[in-house]
Amino acid sequence: MPGKTQLTGPEKAVLMLLSMEESIAAPIVAELEPGDVKKMREIAAMMREVPRNALDQLYGEFLEEAQKAVAVPKGGIAYLRRLAEKAMGASRSEELFVGAPASPFERLEKADAQAVASLLESEHPQIGAAILSQIDSGKAAKILGFCDSTLRTELVSRMALMTEVPASMLESVAGALAKQLPDGAQATVSVDGVASAASVLKKLGAERSQEVLTALEGESVAEEIKAAMFTMEDLRGLDVRILRMILKEVPQDTLVVAMKTASEELKGKIFSSMSTRAADLLKDELDSLGAVRLADVEAAQRGVVEAAKSLEASGRISLSEENGSV
Repeated sequence: MPGKTQLTGPEKAVLMLLSMEESIAAPIVAELEPGDVKKMREIAAMMREVPRNALDQLYGEFLEEAQKAVAVPKGGIAYLRRLAEKAMGASRSEELFVGAPASPFERLEKADAQAVASLLESEHPQIGAAILSQIDSGKAAKILGFCDSTLRTELVSRMALMTEVPASMLESVAGALAKQLPDGAQATVSVDGVASAASVLKKLGAERSQEVLTALEGESVAEEIKAAMFTMEDLRGLDVRILRMILKEVPQDTLVVAMKTASEELKGKIFSSMSTRAADLLKDELDSLGAVRLADVEAAQRGVVEAAKSLEASGRISLSEENGSV
């Protein structure tokens, strides 16, 4: 947006947010509709250079006084993503940003730090410093960690003295560097495979999930999946009648120990399934319970789960999600 190009409404909104500190901008993002955040996300992905007087004009419209202009909005889409995460939480923010166009800086941030450091070694230190100034400081520190001490000192020194960088040039260089990243340099994402498999099987239905588990018999992962398919915390989703049947099969001392690390929601569900007198007695025992080894708590919780599975095996209850019991 060179020269005196008029800014659109969404461009003004993005520029205003990117000029603010995160602590100030986050509450504003919290008030926006999801559609507005998505629109701003798209604008931020393309927005790197603005007229130097853009903020003066923008603030003038609302505050009637000039403020210092910026040549490069800080962080672009990555910064907007952090604001949305602070305002809405990681899960909701991720939903809005799925499919967002990755800028060259985002690609560099997600790439292996050692691979980026190797690329910067062949660039002029001023370029390297400019690149590092525009990405997350934590990732920049990791990249610097892979540079030799001489280059590391030079990059930090130049970064400290930096005030402005031609935005179009910086974007171009970042894009060129991102294209040079080796295929294996992309960052990996941690995946809890057992939990994911268990979650899918729970929704697959009893018959089909059992077919899969039977086919996996003999493999070590089979038992792990079975254990993850129903945990003590899953008692929260059971019908009260079924929950009472399970609790009748569990010794009181085992239940007390098992509830030591239970969520408040689960504790409340268990208490509400009992008579007032029984709930009060259980609360007293839980309150008076001293320190317990985590291994003992986990063993007690397995006992509760085994009681539930035993009732299911006898046909007296169903723990399958397809039947609405979980």
